[in-house]
Amino acid sequence: MARKTYAARRSQLISTFGVGSLFPAENNSFMITSIDQWDTKHLKPVSEPRLARSLRVAELLLPPAGARGKIPVVRFPQMLVCPSCNRLGRIQQLQASYEDPKCGLCKSLAPLTPSRFVVACEDGHIDDFPYSYWVHGFTPSGDSDHLLSLASEGRTSSLADMVVRCSCGKSRTMADAFNSVALKEMKCQGNRPWLGYGYRERDCGKAPKTVQRGASNVWFPVVRSAISIPPYSEFLAKVVTSKASQLSQPQALEPGSTWVLEGVVQEFDGRFSADELRAEIKRQFHGNEETELSEEQLREQEFLALMNGRRDSPDTDFVAEKVAVPEAHQHWIKAARKVTRLREVRALYGFSRLHPRSEDKPDAKLSPLSPDDNRQNWLPAIETLGEGLFVALDRSQVEAWAETDFAAGREKTLRLNAKRAAEQRGQDPVPVSIVETLIHTLSHIIIDQLSLDAGYPASSIRERLYVGPDQVGVLLYTASSDSAGSLGGIAAQASPRRLGPALDEGLFRTSWCSADPVCIESRGSGTDARNLAACHCCVLVPETSCELFNSNLDRGSLFGVHGQIGLGFKDWAALNPIAVAGVEKPGVSDVPLNDNIPLSIRQSPWLTVFSESGPELQELIPELVEVDVELGDWGADIGPDNQWQVDLSWATARVAVLVERDDERDDWLAEQGWTTYHTNDFAPADLADKLADKVY
Repeated sequence: MARKTYAARRSQLISTFGVGSLFPAENNSFMITSIDQWDTKHLKPVSEPRLARSLRVAELLLPPAGARGKIPVVRFPQMLVCPSCNRLGRIQQLQASYEDPKCGLCKSLAPLTPSRFVVACEDGHIDDFPYSYWVHGFTPSGDSDHLLSLASEGRTSSLADMVVRCSCGKSRTMADAFNSVALKEMKCQGNRPWLGYGYRERDCGKAPKTVQRGASNVWFPVVRSAISIPPYSEFLAKVVTSKASQLSQPQALEPGSTWVLEGVVQEFDGRFSADELRAEIKRQFHGNEETELSEEQLREQEFLALMNGRRDSPDTDFVAEKVAVPEAHQHWIKAARKVTRLREVRALYGFSRLHPRSEDKPDAKLSPLSPDDNRQNWLPAIETLGEGLFVALDRSQVEAWAETDFAAGREKTLRLNAKRAAEQRGQDPVPVSIVETLIHTLSHIIIDQLSLDAGYPASSIRERLYVGPDQVGVLLYTASSDSAGSLGGIAAQASPRRLGPALDEGLFRTSWCSADPVCIESRGSGTDARNLAACHCCVLVPETSCELFNSNLDRGSLFGVHGQIGLGFKDWAALNPIAVAGVEKPGVSDVPLNDNIPLSIRQSPWLTVFSESGPELQELIPELVEVDVELGDWGADIGPDNQWQVDLSWATARVAVLVERDDERDDWLAEQGWTTYHTNDFAPADLADKLADKVY
């Protein structure tokens, strides 16, 4: 009989149905096997060297897709129940086939149902629920004299109505099976069925706990992600990574192998030269980069890339345009970025059971994705493309506020709450930082506002916090740029004309909560009292959006509390603003300001172009700012020999604005597929509207 196959989305093999998880399929339940059993012939590489280095592997591979790519599974749990005769046992005991298990002990030939209950321990082991032990208090040796059945009495839907019976006459309900000490006399057998039953850890000895087969705590993925930043986000870097097996060899750089490099150049239609390819090979495979890269270093590099910004280019997956900070918020926001293109790679490198690996359990034992004696040098990963916005605060200003008595008092309360929770578990307390609390709370406020303004559901917006010695910021992004963003998308909200009102409205709405004064006066809420003034009515968001599981939040740090109004960061920053030189205004640093420049231009990236251009463009630019057209190239050289100039151009959209006519130049642009507009042919407002339609 041909083996059945079942389908799952590629992304689910990282987040939902990864290695060691239970995969429900029709009337069956399977466990995804270890990656050493996967067929790597159908796995495509994912280019993200930074993430691979941080996880100490050579490469990241996409899970298979399509009919040819299959992932092996094993049947788990092995204990099955017949819905007709209620017999409980393994496939052999029920005289069923492995491929299509049907009860062979009764005439109904009913499809067998996987057991609802399994046991797991904190070290990641998992096993069938010990029904014989549960009924007898020991494991009987004579199976023929002890035939089990599991049936519901039908009176209620509680566990007390589920009864395990043995043919010897003993029976017991499942009422106490989920008690934390129910199986304390029984030691974990150390089973790791995803690796194979020969990889049992016999010296585990922990007390197993009963869980339902479909419960969320059966499998918690441990995932690390990274944002692709230059130079790793460039097209050439991705080409070299995809051909690592061929180009990473030292022979590829020898003079006799030039034909190999020329072949790669020709394969990609000359989009780069052989010298550029050779330099990228040296950087990726023969450089002096460290072999390890921590999570903190990953984020530090990303923060610097976001602050430096990156203009649009056809061959990059990272575009972060510098935008002006809204005037009303320049006293406390240092920089803003419009991230119109980003790529995130997420890699699965382990998993846990019963408890997720988090700040509460940073040293929780991770279950491996492959056995120690066949350790793989790759990990499964997925890549997603999206957009977002980035907001950075001034670290020195935030630190100055954190030293105030009010902020120090809020931080002390959070530390005491964390200490009490840690003492109950016998662990070290998790670190607490009021700076992280502040930016995390602000992040949730913006997420909530973006869900209203940008049209995305809050659950599809992710946060990425940057908190370090010289950084305080948050990247809010979505990896699903589709019809959900029907109101304009997230990146569009980064413009000063939209970001300012969005911040004003979001801060105003969350400055009070429908649960006040209970919420604002809270001295500890949420899991382990890790929050202060935070609840579902104000700043909690879907946990798919939050990096910290909705913990480390406090509205009071932003707005103050009753009796201490004006001491929150928002009001404190108004009295202690960032120095004017510290507020970023793109393109402003070297431009002399005068009273003839409109205020809207001074606060926009168009300031330099406006100051140095002629009257025709000076009439057009305010209209472009009004309709939020992104900054274009000014005076770009074009033509076969770069013999002409274009007054304003947007190369990716192939749109140009021309002041004077030049038939030869204009004809060449038309032949190359450009749309051209002459300023003399349109009123400035009409031309701005046309450009807004073309550029976006």
